[in-house]
Amino acid sequence: MFVLDSRLQQDTVCLGEYPLCRLLLMNDVQYPWFILVPRREDVSELFQLDAADQLQLWRETTGLAELLKDCFAADKMNVATLGNVVSQLHMHVIVRRRDDVSWPAPVWGRHPTQAYTVEQVAALKARLRSVLAGDFCFVEG
Repeated sequence: MFVLDSRLQQDTVCLGEYPLCRLLLMNDVQYPWFILVPRREDVSELFQLDAADQLQLWRETTGLAELLKDCFAADKMNVATLGNVVSQLHMHVIVRRRDDVSWPAPVWGRHPTQAYTVEQVAALKARLRSVLAGDFCFVEG
C-alpha cells in the first residue's frame, strides 16, 4: 500500500494524480516547484521501479517539465531525484527564472519558505487546468 512520506505531506500541497505519480506542489510561493511521487510501496531508488514504471515516470516528468517551462516562461528547468532527507522516491521539477530569489544557486536552504495562501493555490490550479489534460486528475480542495 502506497503511503506518502510524512515530510512530503508536511511540506507540500497535493494537486492531483497522473497514472503513476502523485503531483505535489512544494509549499513555497518563491518558486513553481513540483514533486512527482510514484505511488509504489517501499521504493527509494529509480532502479527499484520495474521497466514500465521507469518509462512512465520519465513520461510524466518530461511532460510536466515541458508544460511548466512554457506555462511559467522558465529560463531553466531543474529536474532531479535526490532523497537525502526524504528517502521515498520523488522527482523534483522546479521552474527556474533568472529573476528568482536564488538564481543561479540551488533553491534548497537559500531563503526561508513562504507558504502559498489558499487563494494562490487556487489560482495556480486554475492556471494548470488550462495546460494539464488527458491522464491527469486534479484533487479538489
